[in-house]
Amino acid sequence: MNKLIPPYTGKLTPLLASAERAAELKQAARDLVSLDLDHRQTAELGMLISGAYSPLTGYMLRADYDSVAATMRLRDGRLWPVPITLEAPEKIGAALAPGQRIALRDPEGFMLALLTVGEVWAADIGRLCIGGAIEGLALPQHHDFTALRLSPEEMRGQFVRRGWHRVLAYQPEGALFSAQYAFIVETALKHEVNILLHPVAGEIPADEAEYFAHIHGYQAVLPRFPAASTLLALLPLPPHGAGLRQALLKAIVARNYGCTHVIMEGVSEAALQPYHETVGVQLISLEEQSRLTSQELHRRLDLGLEMPGEVSFPEVIAALRRAYPPRHAQGFCVFLTGLSGAGKSTIAKALMARLLEIGGRQVTLLDGDIVRKNLSSELGFSHAHRDLNVRRIGYVASEIVKHRGVAICAPIAPYQATRQDVRHIIEQYGGFFEVHVATPIEVCESRDRKGLYAKARAGLVKEFTGVSDPYEVPPTPELAIDTSDIGVDEAVQRILLKLEREGYLK
Repeated sequence: MNKLIPPYTGKLTPLLASAERAAELKQAARDLVSLDLDHRQTAELGMLISGAYSPLTGYMLRADYDSVAATMRLRDGRLWPVPITLEAPEKIGAALAPGQRIALRDPEGFMLALLTVGEVWAADIGRLCIGGAIEGLALPQHHDFTALRLSPEEMRGQFVRRGWHRVLAYQPEGALFSAQYAFIVETALKHEVNILLHPVAGEIPADEAEYFAHIHGYQAVLPRFPAASTLLALLPLPPHGAGLRQALLKAIVARNYGCTHVIMEGVSEAALQPYHETVGVQLISLEEQSRLTSQELHRRLDLGLEMPGEVSFPEVIAALRRAYPPRHAQGFCVFLTGLSGAGKSTIAKALMARLLEIGGRQVTLLDGDIVRKNLSSELGFSHAHRDLNVRRIGYVASEIVKHRGVAICAPIAPYQATRQDVRHIIEQYGGFFEVHVATPIEVCESRDRKGLYAKARAGLVKEFTGVSDPYEVPPTPELAIDTSDIGVDEAVQRILLKLEREGYLK
């Protein structure tokens, strides 16, 4: 006999069309407007299609949206804590009318659903909200941990086959700490329930090291839980902030998956108390535990420091260390920027030789002239093209750093905003050291081996940095080096000392 808790409001509402209907929709979609979703929107759509957001059958219309935003209830009075709607650029949304159908596609262009527009309204400047019914063609594609990705229907089937009808859900968004483990096991024993470890895996991109480290950590620690009463699966829920609203959404989703008890982090028992009966599951507050902050955890990983024994289990820490090696094993980028003739290329070549001599890492030189020849040969020297050239250098350097190599970049890179963007994409994966080769323009011009300054002064070369186009001086570089004062060897030594002090060289 099936004793599972019924879904929230009594019925699971998966939105996948039948095979015959899906074929009709694919045929019709050829002539429809398409909207390409980002990763977060794709995850949200997947929650709708799978029935995890039951009783919703699509994106909210404005009356429901406004009611939920104000009172955490739908127009009919049912509790629903978070507005679920689709945002679209104004140029697309403004052309839509009620009754019109649009194809919803993932970031790679794969069609997931058809949306029949019910209403369109302004959300904020340049963005519109679209509400309407969904017909799903497929769930979002995932190529990672496929055995752990169960829909609510599939999860309920698992519970029935195992004979489970009382299940405790734990839906973490980070690594598992020892104190959390102890609380989960103690709570399961107290309430006589089985355990569903359901870590959140919503919009996180597939190449995110931390994501894989967290899931590997849960897989590694799973044998510590009671084998006959614990199940690990992934919850494809996108983030909706923090606090009570997010906690209640997780509780509703847990019930739709078949859970009767839910551990809530970051929300007090007093705040949860009024919603036990309404949601229909037991909401259990996990009070603040003694553990490292995320910032302190990453600091210790970054510097290769020991972890306090009470923080987490060795297998969890090992998974995190594989994803976040200490600095001396990370990749890094030395980004030399300055005027033409400042000495960037000379320093870059000498630095490459010294790093190779030290050994331990692969080193790649991305010099301005080399990149122009091999990566950006079709680009000119307009503002837009120079900007694109630097962004290409930054992308290649980020891939090198991601794979724990060393990238030495030596473009002019005259624009501060572009340099900041390059810093941002590289610092996700390792170190970034901006070196301003601050040689005065008079010295650079006196070294004018290519005659470029002379041509620029004569008006033969347009938009030349330092003459007819500005160079924006870096306000806070890691190093500033004036090659009119020091030689190449001393310049390289200053860079090496900086790398050593920051822990990137042993």
